[in-house]
Amino acid sequence: MQRILWADDEIEVLQAHVLFLKSKGYEVITVTNGDDAVAKINEEPYDIVLLDEMMPGKDGLTTLNEIKDSHPQTPVIMITKNEEESLMEDAIGKRIDDYLTKPVNPSQILMACKKILDKKNIINEKRSQQYAVEISKLSISLMNMNTPEDWIEQAIKIFRMDMELDASTDTDFRQILYDQRKESNKEFCKFVEKNYANWVADRENSPTLCTDIVPKYIVPHVKENEKTILVIIDCMRVDQWFMLEPFFYEWFNIEKEYYYSVLPTATPFSRNAIFSGLFPSEIEKRYPQYWSLSDDEASLNKYEKELLELQLGRHHIPKDKDVRYVKIMNNEDARNLEKNINNYLAADVLAIVINFVDILAHSRSDLPILKEIAPNEAAYRSLTKSWFEHSPFMAIFRKIAETQSTTYITSDHGSVRGLHGTKVIGDRETSTSLRYKYGRSLKVDKKHAALVKNPEDWKLPNKGLNTNYIIAKEDYYFVYPNNYHKFINHYKDSFQHGGISMEEVILPLVKLQGK
Repeated sequence: MQRILWADDEIEVLQAHVLFLKSKGYEVITVTNGDDAVAKINEEPYDIVLLDEMMPGKDGLTTLNEIKDSHPQTPVIMITKNEEESLMEDAIGKRIDDYLTKPVNPSQILMACKKILDKKNIINEKRSQQYAVEISKLSISLMNMNTPEDWIEQAIKIFRMDMELDASTDTDFRQILYDQRKESNKEFCKFVEKNYANWVADRENSPTLCTDIVPKYIVPHVKENEKTILVIIDCMRVDQWFMLEPFFYEWFNIEKEYYYSVLPTATPFSRNAIFSGLFPSEIEKRYPQYWSLSDDEASLNKYEKELLELQLGRHHIPKDKDVRYVKIMNNEDARNLEKNINNYLAADVLAIVINFVDILAHSRSDLPILKEIAPNEAAYRSLTKSWFEHSPFMAIFRKIAETQSTTYITSDHGSVRGLHGTKVIGDRETSTSLRYKYGRSLKVDKKHAALVKNPEDWKLPNKGLNTNYIIAKEDYYFVYPNNYHKFINHYKDSFQHGGISMEEVILPLVKLQGK
């Protein structure tokens, strides 16, 4: 039973009101002065306080101050004869939660109490109804997902709903949404597996891919002699961008689009595709000096500036354009960029790669303390937000906003929470990544991975005769039969990339223009 403390020097006259509240299921304790009100609330907890503003001795505002000093979480409704706006503004400034003007009737009192006391329950109930409708719509929409744009819309709805549940304690709805998300990802993987070869072969009839970012968005601005900045936050998912976006509202006008990563959704393939404007097999053929398959991912991204310059050259950007590139691997790199930002902003084209989110994803697998800090996707998003808020990038982007530059923020791929292992068989030459592998005679359950028998169909490099690729679907990750259970447990619940899922493939592309 919810408990109301009502302080009014004329409480005897208000007995009809008190009885009405009791009939509605509330326990009502009454006092006639401020001192007794403060004493009562210090003795035992109350869910709400009704407080007369004009009482002899300790008046309502003084009583309010004392109650809020000792019990700031307790809601207080002030009841007053004074309709002066300035008085109420003063009271509101002192943290009242609502106020009523005398004379009041019992229904007014009831509604004011319900508005505060039942607010959380009402919100949760309405939210539950809304979620039930939205999840039903998600399920129905799976029957009509025919285009890449349909899947982008579906993914964004799921990401948004997942984030809204961050503030809810309703675990049932999170589980229901997880099940719906899993079913959506299953169908999404089928869609990508069926269409990807056609997308890379017929560029006129495909969604925007990594290879399109520079020619479609950067080159037109450069040709108009506009200073242009491309920021790639490695491994940033759409929902992580949603957490960062509010930081930019004050400084920028924002336009958002979404596009698809190339496959595999891993840095050597997807980020090189952005900087080169080419698919991995095309990089290997045109610029073999800048490409070689190995398990050292870092070595495969040493030539991003060179690939960017070559791409700009293919689009007839004059060689005298000042093109600069900076990679941020740690906080020291970020502070150096902040210190020298004016020099970098003098460039015609500035590319910035930020590796923090990718490092966070990898480190979470190896450092138990990080898994404790970010045990789920809600916490993972929150940690990303906290990093950005306290990083030098706040000052860097504020400085960018002061310029006339056009800035694009994007990612090369996202990540998925790996929850299910699947056995893979390959020889000693097989690559070691968890979400994709290349090698000879690879064997895996086709329900859990896409098997690419002819790499050129997907414009992937061919390491040698009979090279195959396998690319994990949904939230599966590859584990060899040797020490199977050991590695299943080690990598379970880690954030991974390289595979096919909405979280990895569908990416934000955000245009920022300083206000």
